[in-house]
Amino acid sequence: MRDFRQLSAGKRLPTSVWYCRSRLGVQLGHTGYSAQMNEQGLNPVIDAGLAQQDLFPIREVSRLTGVNAVTLRAWERRHGLIQPTRTDSGHRLYSQADIDDIRRILGWLERGVAVSKVASILARDHGLAGQAGGAAGAWGRWQQQIRQALQRFDLASLDRLFDEVFAACTLDQVFAEVFMPVWHDLAAGHGGYGQASEWLFLDQFLRGRVSTRLQLARAPRSRMVLLAPLPGQCHELELLVTSLTLGSDEVGVTPLASGQPLEELALVCERLTPNVLVLFSHQPPTMELTRRLTRLVAGLECPLLLAGEAAELAQDSLAGSPIACLGAQGSVMRQRLRQFLAGQLDT
Repeated sequence: MRDFRQLSAGKRLPTSVWYCRSRLGVQLGHTGYSAQMNEQGLNPVIDAGLAQQDLFPIREVSRLTGVNAVTLRAWERRHGLIQPTRTDSGHRLYSQADIDDIRRILGWLERGVAVSKVASILARDHGLAGQAGGAAGAWGRWQQQIRQALQRFDLASLDRLFDEVFAACTLDQVFAEVFMPVWHDLAAGHGGYGQASEWLFLDQFLRGRVSTRLQLARAPRSRMVLLAPLPGQCHELELLVTSLTLGSDEVGVTPLASGQPLEELALVCERLTPNVLVLFSHQPPTMELTRRLTRLVAGLECPLLLAGEAAELAQDSLAGSPIACLGAQGSVMRQRLRQFLAGQLDT
């Protein structure tokens, strides 16, 4: 019997493929799954077998993610976002990686990113994962352990995992590759009963840990960066992680609280006299917001920079403006910030 895990996305499975009878006792043929369903319309034996084989039918993926089958097919046909395995009779089978991508897509859509823009974000993330090689496997195992600890609301295990990951990974990897993917998946809110509580538990834990590290890193620096969220466009944790990411031995970062009025940033900068003001957001700027930013620049006595996915999505529209884009990846943001402060990065 062929192992489904050996099939790459987009390939078709022959109709004659059988699940191992000792495990499933069901044949996959032109008529779909021929076995007795339970009262919810699901077959627990099939579901267990699919989970073992890491492939799921579209109805199960819809149940797990909250995305209906029509939308999943549209994402595949129109945008090329998900490419499930196909049987020769046309049945779609999704891997766990596909499901993870669907949850990432939901996260970006809920942040206001257009579905047409999500493909490039996913491609970038997949490219980074490919460069990571074997490290990606370790990241996945840590993510699974974090999820298990959250299901138990086990603070001691989260503490241990946080210290373990920090000892083994770079700062960027700790958050971008291990903790924040779990946080984003839970924030999407499609995992059913208890997920909201798990997200709040993780969010509170990470805010506490990141705040502690920011306090420990607080000391006079030669350059000062003021970091502010665009109104209503990010969570406190995202801002704190960005503060930690942008800081260095030469650069100190002061984050402002969520809810900071955009129109009063000129006053705050006048009092604090930072070298630069960085605005952070994961949502694409609207025309109205762009006009507000243009008015803000006119009243500032320091340069204005944009960070987060908003910077990636707005690079073309802001080209030639007084606003510089730092990007969304930790290492890229740090490098561009250093270049800007050294006078080597143009807007």
